[in-house]
Amino acid sequence: MAKDKKLVEQITSMDVDFAQWYTDICKKADLIDYSSVKGCMVIRPYGYAIWENIQKILDGRFKALGHENVYMPMFIPESLLNKEKDHVIGFAPEVAWVTMGGNEPLTERLCVRPTSETLFCEHYANIIKSYRDLPKLYNQWCSVVRWEKTTRPFLRSREFLWQEGHTMHETAEEAREETVRMLNVYADFHEHDLAIPVVKGAKTPSDKFAGAEDTYAIEAMMHDGKALQAGTSHYFGDGFARAFDIKYTTRDNTLAYPFQTSWGCTTRMIGGIIMTHGDDNGLVLPPAVAPIQVVLLPIAAHKNPQVVDVAKELYAKLQKSGIRVKLDDSDQSPGWKYAEYEMKGVPLRVEIGPRDLEAGVCTVVARHNLEKETVALDQIADEIPALLEKVRAGMYEKALANRERRTYACRDMEEIKKVRAEHGDGFIEAMWCGDEACEDKIKEETGVGSRCIPFEQKQIGDVCACCGKPAKHMVLWAVAY
Repeated sequence: MAKDKKLVEQITSMDVDFAQWYTDICKKADLIDYSSVKGCMVIRPYGYAIWENIQKILDGRFKALGHENVYMPMFIPESLLNKEKDHVIGFAPEVAWVTMGGNEPLTERLCVRPTSETLFCEHYANIIKSYRDLPKLYNQWCSVVRWEKTTRPFLRSREFLWQEGHTMHETAEEAREETVRMLNVYADFHEHDLAIPVVKGAKTPSDKFAGAEDTYAIEAMMHDGKALQAGTSHYFGDGFARAFDIKYTTRDNTLAYPFQTSWGCTTRMIGGIIMTHGDDNGLVLPPAVAPIQVVLLPIAAHKNPQVVDVAKELYAKLQKSGIRVKLDDSDQSPGWKYAEYEMKGVPLRVEIGPRDLEAGVCTVVARHNLEKETVALDQIADEIPALLEKVRAGMYEKALANRERRTYACRDMEEIKKVRAEHGDGFIEAMWCGDEACEDKIKEETGVGSRCIPFEQKQIGDVCACCGKPAKHMVLWAVAY
């Protein structure tokens, strides 16, 4: 390692203090800064560029399925929030309220949106009149506020960016299909674009979204073995429609309530990228969302200025082909540049020096494993897409191997305790009878909570890991962020 990697030396090793390592990455890679508003962060240009790339990809996927973007107000009157009882009870502890308008007290408190179901329902009640108005496939990109007690950049902040889809359908079957379809969109995005393997499943009844009949989630394992809920999709049935009196004329000229879904993911995905792929040198970014996919470094240009000219020609070719590329011909030392772009998580580094020029080659370094390979200069522009895909695949396989290595099948609570004592955090697969009391007892005595009931079930045994009664499901258990 180069001696002048001063930025890298300031990162706490993840094996020493994973939480501090995470915070160091967020700061040293210029993703965030702290603000004077407690629990809120400044997302710096490099961090926001990652979010923009996430947004661009997902927005394209949503629109390809027929969804349209809208924008709802950020304030919700208290009377509107109170229309759906379970919903308001679920969010009450996290709600921020506006009570003054200028110097005048408001006649009714306004909630700063923690989520927008009520606003969408109010709007849908105004515009849905006939079966011809269905389905309504709306999505919005916005920020929401939840008054979290304990905050951490990207993972849990009082204000965060997200998208929230809200759809209305003629039948329960259509709405349920939409709920699962959107969960699959999130899962495919994480696995293909973010190189993060996920487990798809249903939340237990006690862990459902407030007001939902069913909640589905994707769960990802972070490098330290903890779980991260990376996206959720909810089926509401017609509960909200009834509460907000949303009725439409059916095909046989009767009145009916439509069926509703909601689904969302947030900037916590950036935290997931950091904790799944990062290392002690900094970020490791999936090519699909990396602000810079390739950095070009002319080496020893003072010995042969032509290396800069060749790098500029390559830069123009890559930029024209749609690659997000940066040319760094500054007077910083090569070691400093290596450290800088490793910190930034740039997927590929291309080095061109005088000897490379003579041999007609360049050196390509992949960020995820720091392995080097030599590529002919006249072929490198055409090889870059394949090299980026190689990086993505390598990142996915590395993350999958970590998950498989730290997933344990346990038949009872004693096995769970033993696994945790010997191996620390990880995914526990164990059977459950469906009783919430057992779910709570497992968490209380072993420290792992239910994450989801995986769609892909395994028969670990026939009885509940807690009470020994006949089991209904295999559940994924873990400590979660």
